Amino acid sequence: MENESAYLQAVNLSHTYGSNQVLAPFELTVSPGEIVSVRGPNGSGKSTLLLCLAGLLRPSTGDVTVCGHDIYEDEPAAKRCLAFVPDVPRFYLEMTAWEHLRFVALAHDAEDDFETRAEALLTEFGLAGVRDQFPHQFSRGMRLKLGLVLAFIRPFKILLLDEPTSALDAAATKLVREHLAAKRAAGASCLMVTHDPELSGALADRSFRLQDGLFTAGPE
Repeated sequence: MENESAYLQAVNLSHTYGSNQVLAPFELTVSPGEIVSVRGPNGSGKSTLLLCLAGLLRPSTGDVTVCGHDIYEDEPAAKRCLAFVPDVPRFYLEMTAWEHLRFVALAHDAEDDFETRAEALLTEFGLAGVRDQFPHQFSRGMRLKLGLVLAFIRPFKILLLDEPTSALDAAATKLVREHLAAKRAAGASCLMVTHDPELSGALADRSFRLQDGLFTAGPE
């Protein structure tokens, strides 16, 4: 049954590659102002889960709604509410870091005070000195930082994160925790896949484990 107040809801969601069932059917609801973490071993289907929830991979069964909008049938409205940062963000080859920020802000009607906010985020994450460079030249850690900054520059109701601190140093990890806590305080939600027990322990209101295709509640 659809929960109209949920920011993210998956009903009977599953995914199969050939004869390999990566995700057994499950249900998930993420409410406003909630942070949910998902943990599990490598190859357990965590990235597949996020791709299905983000509308980038059609599930074999089930439905995904974001703020009441079906992610596949009403994609523009759903993705107005949703931001997704993969573990290895990809960028346009012909656009600088600053141009990416402006593009995302314009696409999400977030032009107000853009330059001040963009400069502050780039400075916080140590990217101010490379704002006019092309992200495909960045290190993996710098790409991940820029992916996070692109999410934080725009409004969202639900944020999906795939290993958001995997390539970050301690200072940047602390920044991510602070930004996520602030977003939650403002009413936004987050579902993050992470191997970092400290990040999950510090922020998660609920935790799930994904292993052998089974999505179960509770700590690892």
